[in-house]
Amino acid sequence: MEQSRFLELNDVAAELNISFAQVYALVRRGDLPAIKIGGRGQWRVERVKLEEFIARLYTETADFIRENPFLGDS
Repeated sequence: MEQSRFLELNDVAAELNISFAQVYALVRRGDLPAIKIGGRGQWRVERVKLEEFIARLYTETADFIRENPFLGDS
């Protein structure tokens, strides 16, 4: 089965296991690139943009961990 090129915000929320409101905020802030299409202005996120966003978060998280080492039980 071929995957759709574009995802609705509800689909993105399910992929990331976060709420619709959180995805909408990511889109409106410009953190997650999206397009607004149709007469009712429905938001769509291109699958490749979602994958790029996830990759960027992995990089940012790795940078954070490197810069803020865990000093718990050793």
